[in-house]
This record gives sequence, C-alpha cells and structure tokens, in this order.
Amino acid sequence: MGKKDVYRYWAAFHYADDGVSVRFPDLPGCLTFGNTDEEAHAAAREALEGFIYGLEKDGDPIPDPTPLSETVKVLDEDEAAVEVKVYMPTVRDAMESKAVKKTLTIPKWLNDEAEKQNINFSQVLQEALKRNLGIEQQQ
Repeated sequence: MGKKDVYRYWAAFHYADDGVSVRFPDLPGCLTFGNTDEEAHAAAREALEGFIYGLEKDGDPIPDPTPLSETVKVLDEDEAAVEVKVYMPTVRDAMESKAVKKTLTIPKWLNDEAEKQNINFSQVLQEALKRNLGIEQQQ
C-alpha cells in the first residue's frame, strides 16, 4: 500500500478524574493522553502523525481504519470514539528537515580562532557537508 496524504482513524478517549487517555484500536501501541478534551485531541493527532510516519519509514503496512460502526463495538463503556485526521505531507516535510544535534571534536586552537571570528559552527559544517556530498540545493 502506497503512502497517502491524509489518514483518518478513530481514537478511543477514556475519561478519568486525572485526564483523558487515548488509544487507537486499529494501531496497537499508539497511545497518548491529555488533561482536557482539547489537549487529548492535539496529543492524539501528534501521536498518530508520529506513529504513521514511523510505519512509513520502516516500510511497515499501514492498516485501513475500521469503520465507526465496528469501532464502537470494541470500546469500553467509559470510552468515546473521536475521529483524528492527519495530513502527512506536512509531517514528512517537518520530520525530514528537523535539526539533529551532532557532537564533534576539533583542536582547541581551531575552536579558539573560529570563536574569535564569530564563526557559526553549524552553518560551516552544513556548507562543508553539502559541498562534500555534491548537494547544491538547500534541503
């Protein structure tokens, strides 16, 4: 199954005194929570985005969502079905352009000289990597 732009799944919202826990019956292991409905829904969307992105990156199958009429049959009596929709092109772009921290070692004298000249280490490293990899366009 190819990547889709939009995914919609039914989440099970479980209400308790300490907040709202969320699970996706179609996606075992995709769990989150929030203190309010709004927080729980935002957290559910974020969890779904990350879960689907991980499945895509790993090449794992992404199950079709179960219709609401079937989903409600597997809910506990203190759970409510809430639709959660994610738009994956935005998620993919954000994840691919996310900055990652790298730790490196250079001689102290070189560090001192670069700091004197207010060199941006991240920018210089990015430019050098692009040049060495033959990448001309900005990623």
